[in-house]
Amino acid sequence: MSLDPNSPKPVHRSVLLNEVLSWLPPREGAVWVDGTVGAGGHAAALATRVGSTGRVIGLDRDPEMLTLAGQATSGLPVSLVQAPYSDLAEVLYKMGLDGVDGILLDLGLSSDQLAWAERGFSFAADGPLDMRFDPNASLTAAEIVNTWKEEELANLFFEYGEERYSRRVAKRIVEGRRIVPITTTGRLAEIVRKSIPGKWGPIDPATRVFQALRIRVNDELDHLDSILEQLPDLLHPGGRAVIISFHSLEDRRVKVAFRDDPNLKALTRKPVTASAEEMAVNPRARSAKLRVAERCPIQEVPPLPSYSRSKERRGDR
Repeated sequence: MSLDPNSPKPVHRSVLLNEVLSWLPPREGAVWVDGTVGAGGHAAALATRVGSTGRVIGLDRDPEMLTLAGQATSGLPVSLVQAPYSDLAEVLYKMGLDGVDGILLDLGLSSDQLAWAERGFSFAADGPLDMRFDPNASLTAAEIVNTWKEEELANLFFEYGEERYSRRVAKRIVEGRRIVPITTTGRLAEIVRKSIPGKWGPIDPATRVFQALRIRVNDELDHLDSILEQLPDLLHPGGRAVIISFHSLEDRRVKVAFRDDPNLKALTRKPVTASAEEMAVNPRARSAKLRVAERCPIQEVPPLPSYSRSKERRGDR
C-alpha cells in the first residue's frame, strides 16, 4: 500500500533517541532489529552506526509506516519487512541469520498513525472506527463496539484500558448502538465522555477506551508476550534488548520478563524516562519508559576430568 498523497506529512518524533543510541553502542558489522520501525527515525539513526558491514532490519505491520520508513532510511543499510515483531524468528530464518546483536521495540502508537483520521486511531478528528495496524486484518474496533456483549466490553475496557467506569461506558455503548450502529471515532468518543462523571483532567476520558480497543484489535499484548519469551533465542550472547513502553500493561510485562528470565540480565533497575528538554519539544515522550536487558553468555558445561571419563567408560562407581 502506498501513502495517500493527501495524507499529512510525517510528524512523528522518535522518543528517547539519544538514550536508545547510548544503550546500543556503535559496533562495526552489528545486526540490529527495529521491530516497530514506524516512520524510521530510530532505524535511520541506528543504521549510521553499524558501519559498512552492518545492517538494520526494520519490521512493521503497517504498510503505510513502512513507506515512511523507506523514505527515512533511503541509502542506508536497512532492510524493511512487513511483519509483526513476534514473527522475528521466522524473518531472521528467511534471511539466513541465527541471531542478532540488538533488538529495539518502541511500543507506542506513531504520531503519524494518529494524524491519519481514516485509520480510526484517534478521536482528535472524526474517522471510521478501524484501528488496525495491518489493514488486511479482519477484526476492527467497529466490530467490537457493535457486536460484543455488554459484559465483554466492560471487561475489555477495565483490563486493557484500566477504565474504572468500564461498566457504565459499556452500558451506554450498548444503548447507543441499539439506536444506530457506532461507526465513527467521534460518536464513540462522545458516548464515552458522557459516561464519565466529574470534571475531566488533562487526559480526555475517551483515551482509555480507545487504548483498550486498539490493544485488542491488534493483539498487542499477545505479540509482546511472544517476543519476550523469544528474546534469549534471538539475541547473540551479549546482545541487548531495548524496549520502550507507554503504559503499565506493557511496562509490567517487560519488567518481569527482564527480571525473571535466567538468560537475560536487566541493565536498568528503573525505567529510563525522557528529559525535560525532550518532553518540552515532544509531549508524547512524557509517558515513555525504556528498559534494557542483555543476553547472558552461554554457560558451557565444563568437561569431566580425564580420570572421571575413564571410570565412566569402565562402568566404575
